[in-house]
Amino acid sequence: YYRIILLYVYTAVTPGINFPEFTTVGLVDGGQIDYYDSNIKKAIPKTEWMKKVDAADPDYWTRQSQIAQGTQENFKVSVGTLMQRFNQTDGVHTVQWMYGCELHDGETRRGYMQYGYDGEDFISLDLKTLTWTAASQKAVITKQNWEQKDWALQFKDYLENECINWLQKYVEYSRSSLERKVSPKVDLFQKDSSSPVVCHATGFFPKAVMISWQKNGEDLHEDVELRETLPNQDGTFQKRSVLTVSPEKLKKNEYTCVVQHSGLEREMKLQVSDRRVLSVGIILGVVVAVLQLVLIGCVGVLLIWMKKQKKQIMKPGECREMSTLS
Repeated sequence: YYRIILLYVYTAVTPGINFPEFTTVGLVDGGQIDYYDSNIKKAIPKTEWMKKVDAADPDYWTRQSQIAQGTQENFKVSVGTLMQRFNQTDGVHTVQWMYGCELHDGETRRGYMQYGYDGEDFISLDLKTLTWTAASQKAVITKQNWEQKDWALQFKDYLENECINWLQKYVEYSRSSLERKVSPKVDLFQKDSSSPVVCHATGFFPKAVMISWQKNGEDLHEDVELRETLPNQDGTFQKRSVLTVSPEKLKKNEYTCVVQHSGLEREMKLQVSDRRVLSVGIILGVVVAVLQLVLIGCVGVLLIWMKKQKKQIMKPGECREMSTLS
């Protein structure tokens, strides 16, 4: 079974926090391929293979930067529009636009697109019925406006055809990168002697990884929490699993973290008895790292695809009017 996904995420936030007011991120199979934010004001490749786009289209990055700058202004308007619609005058608020397409076994195609506001669904496209689904009463006016303009059919064509064309092109560009195998680095640690034990695997590729626990040589399914897989900035991934048992149980039993990944010749086993107990300085470092992960993780939450009405294949992101919520 083969599946690969192309996603784009646009995020706008109210000014005044230590984060760019507008960002766009493109991802293939969970790894970043390009990036733009309102501070640097230009689109940049995030993998070596994305630089191959230059050979076919020397003006690609300049054009994408200009498009993102225009979309940034539209999103600024959208934040203000929704704050008014929700009767909000201050505070931190976010608008996210997420869209994407996926290819299954080289044949089956699927697309999706949705908007979010303050972390909640706002409006999304149903490709089967070619209608817009308003997730709240506040989104009904947007639904009505967009249905009058018949954008659903345009998006369907883009998501199921042109988006797939770009996905296939990116797969070809990235074939050597996507087929590589990088083994994980694994660490076991605790905040203090009474805190949960964390088994943290990072720096691995591809994304699929298994982290499990054993107690006295037997598989353990209780008292464990497996967290989501998150992307690293270098295109690799990280994942953690948390074991929560009392200090007494830790002393009386032998707990083991087991990691399985295609980049490993054999499964990796780490004994909890060899774990690190973090010092205060290390804990502060971990907190900062976690905050960075939250920002990276937010990138992968929503998706949306744009369409420009021309006969040529549209470049990702070439849509202005649809990026303004009205």
